[in-house]
Amino acid sequence: MISNDHNGRLVKVTDDNFSQFIVDNRLAVVDFWADWCYPCRILSPIIDSLSKEYKDVTFGKLNVDENRVTASTYGVMSIPTLLFFKDGELVDQTVGVIPKNVIEERIRQFSN
Repeated sequence: MISNDHNGRLVKVTDDNFSQFIVDNRLAVVDFWADWCYPCRILSPIIDSLSKEYKDVTFGKLNVDENRVTASTYGVMSIPTLLFFKDGELVDQTVGVIPKNVIEERIRQFSN
């Protein structure tokens, strides 16, 4: 788990556990990020907040510098990128800093 003190579902995702992560969670949102990425640092607290608010969604954070295989597999060329998975299938993606309400709209769209 990544630091999430309030019972949120925020998981450190790697090349090794990525496939299992998206299969094990009905609705998963994966944040592709890097330490040096300023926009990623802007998006990170939004993801942390959402992980605490949406208990039926599991959020993952994948560091692209440490996990290049998965980033390459999904064609992640710019960060931050959010990939949305439902029942193990990629259903949507966003690139760049996205407002919280836009991410929430996507979550609601795929929660049904």
